[in-house]
Amino acid sequence: MKSKTSFPPQEGAAPPSRCPDNSAFKQQKLPAWKPQLTFASVLSSFFLTGAFCLIMGVCLVLSANSVREIQIDYSDKCSDCSKLRENSSNWNKECHCSVNFTLKEDILGDVFMYYGLQNFYQNHRRYVMSRSDAQLLGRNVNIQRSRCAPFSTYRNGTPMAPCGAIANSMFNDTIDLFYNRNSSVIQVPLLKTGNSWWTDKNVKFRNPESYNLSSAFAGTARPPYWQKPVYLLDEEDERNNGYVNDDFIIWMRVSAFATFKNLYRRVRRIRHFAEGLPAGNYTFRISYNFPVARFKGRKHVILSTVVWSGGSNPFLGIAYLVSGTAAILTGFVITGIHLKLRKKKTYFQRQ
Repeated sequence: MKSKTSFPPQEGAAPPSRCPDNSAFKQQKLPAWKPQLTFASVLSSFFLTGAFCLIMGVCLVLSANSVREIQIDYSDKCSDCSKLRENSSNWNKECHCSVNFTLKEDILGDVFMYYGLQNFYQNHRRYVMSRSDAQLLGRNVNIQRSRCAPFSTYRNGTPMAPCGAIANSMFNDTIDLFYNRNSSVIQVPLLKTGNSWWTDKNVKFRNPESYNLSSAFAGTARPPYWQKPVYLLDEEDERNNGYVNDDFIIWMRVSAFATFKNLYRRVRRIRHFAEGLPAGNYTFRISYNFPVARFKGRKHVILSTVVWSGGSNPFLGIAYLVSGTAAILTGFVITGIHLKLRKKKTYFQRQ
């Protein structure tokens, strides 16, 4: 059998071609649609886009303006409790304050209660990373290897549950709403479940598996700034306790801005509040636990309705209005340029 022998290319021989194969795909001969941009098509696209944005912007602005909202700042009205909370040794002392306000008109429909914070920065990199997602899924993990430090373990080695700076700084004021009807005081029924995202409640947060919740968190301790352990966040509803507590889940979804609001409760539409909140005198009774004076923050409670476009934020509508106006102005500019160039072309053709 003869062996194949390769010979080096002779001098002056043409190098191997690098041209792709002569196929429809490699030579870009496949059929394709090429839009023919004409003056009419370009101009119509600008005007149609502008008209659509203007219509959407008007609808969104009108929708946002139809939202009924009332905001109550209680930072100064609860100043005595604020001074008490500035001393960390008073963490186990209760402090309550009341804030009165009046609704001049009925707030009809579903009413949502929010708590708002100002000058509280949740967007710091170390703060955002200070959590253990594996722990929040109910897994048995080594907290010391997580990013929760310095809120991971106590000096005696007891792990914190939940760990991290986000969980440790959880908003823990208790807010109740009362309706002063004639000479009687009626507590407004509030719903504390069903406020978090379904994916958070059912996918991202899980309690450790055990025959009861207290044994599931045995061997752990509450974060330093908490007043009670995680398995006692809601002693009335076992399904809203531990890591799957709605208030805890909502707080763990951090905000990108220093001023933000989080959903706290929803008004239960029964009895006197079947249609919403009637006009009259109301009182917020607040158990003050969350100090804000040291970082010059503010706290407020918000009662608001929602519409198809969301809350009372007009930003999206204004953005549509600006975009629509810009598109229409651009269309007029293109029209002016086209007419000017067409006049010049006609003039030179006559010459």
